[in-house]
Amino acid sequence: MQIYFPGQRWISETEPELGLGLVVDVTNRAVQVFYQAANEMRHYALKNAPLKRVRFAQGDEVASQENVRLIVESIIEEDGVIVYQAADGATLNESDLCDTSSFDRPEARLLAGHVDENAQFDLRVAALNARHRYGRLNVRGLLGGRVDLLPHQLYIAQEVSSRPLPRVLLADEVGLGKTIEACLILHRLMACGLVGRVLILVPHALVHQWFVELLRRFNLSFSIFNEERCQ
Repeated sequence: MQIYFPGQRWISETEPELGLGLVVDVTNRAVQVFYQAANEMRHYALKNAPLKRVRFAQGDEVASQENVRLIVESIIEEDGVIVYQAADGATLNESDLCDTSSFDRPEARLLAGHVDENAQFDLRVAALNARHRYGRLNVRGLLGGRVDLLPHQLYIAQEVSSRPLPRVLLADEVGLGKTIEACLILHRLMACGLVGRVLILVPHALVHQWFVELLRRFNLSFSIFNEERCQ
């Protein structure tokens, strides 16, 4: 179990964005930490607090609340609280460290021991590999829509979206799903990064139908621009 003393600096492993925390009170069961940068007070169970001690090493630059900076030459500990000393004799108590001191640089985080669990790294690698495999599929952009893929619609969407400069007129008979075909083509072009902006022109009576279908079936959010809004 970690030992806490008032005046120590700890950083939350679950909420590092809060900045450096200052231990203000310790009881038999809990530790109270104040994050001044975020103006937040946290109470943690003493046995399983998600906290990691902030320790700077020799050669590191530290800053005080008044933004006075010094290069750490030596480190001493008094009553559980670290005191950093510079070559010129200047000292800085860890309780006076700047609350926004961070370990954003990778090498600083490694040296301070602020690393994630291997399971999180493995999950990220698995997600990136899955995304890479999906990006190489011939059906990328044709899957994921809330529609029943019919052979003729899939063929048209595949054929049109595979062209370098797709310019086509969809003229199937009524009821064969020209709207779905157009949306499949659009969805694939966007998924493949071939288009960045899309303008859809439809009769006034079909505006809301297209808006809802694009959002509900393909999760594509558009903005409606009529004459009033444009003015």
